[in-house]
Amino acid sequence: MATLLHIDSSLFPGEASSSRSVTAAFRKSWEEQHPEGTVIYRDLAAAPVPHITADAWSAGYAAPSERTPEQSAAFAARVKLIEELEQADAVLIGAPMYNFSIPSTLKAWLDSVLLLGRTAGETPSAQGTPVVVVASRGGSYAPGTPREGFEFVQNYLEAVLRGTLGLDLDFIVPELTMAPRNPAMSDLVPLYEASRERAFEHATTKAKELAECLAA
Repeated sequence: MATLLHIDSSLFPGEASSSRSVTAAFRKSWEEQHPEGTVIYRDLAAAPVPHITADAWSAGYAAPSERTPEQSAAFAARVKLIEELEQADAVLIGAPMYNFSIPSTLKAWLDSVLLLGRTAGETPSAQGTPVVVVASRGGSYAPGTPREGFEFVQNYLEAVLRGTLGLDLDFIVPELTMAPRNPAMSDLVPLYEASRERAFEHATTKAKELAECLAA
């Protein structure tokens, strides 16, 4: 059966998080199609991946026999994360926008799994694996909006996930999530509600499509 790697990075739990709510809908639909499948789950807010260290980085360019004990231990932690990515038939990532970019915990995970000559390079080891990113944000940074130039989530993840890791990338973007809580955005509540509904529909449909494709 298929394996889903599910990563959440929102600081907020459960339904308090727009990204978690949508990734949960995706996962529910996925598990309905794969009741006997495997889900590898990482909650980067509850159990953060350590930020990359000099030992973890340099070990990737040293022969195993030449690594120090500190390098070996740090690299083993990276390999565990890399193997989870390589074993996945599909990847689901919750990536809320914090200060115009991704959470630092998600960046730490990416720094660990990016390894030149294995996951990155001419033949990335997870190349072609479908990845769905739920890129929630409090406002709107879509083309043509006043803050279009402040969008560093999709642009960055496009370069890393598709351009470097070679993954088959799809975005789901619930936006204007601050509208119900910010009086200054009250006029945007209908647009927020429409965006939220589209996000849930997209997540449910995409999970089903991927499950059916992998089962074929």
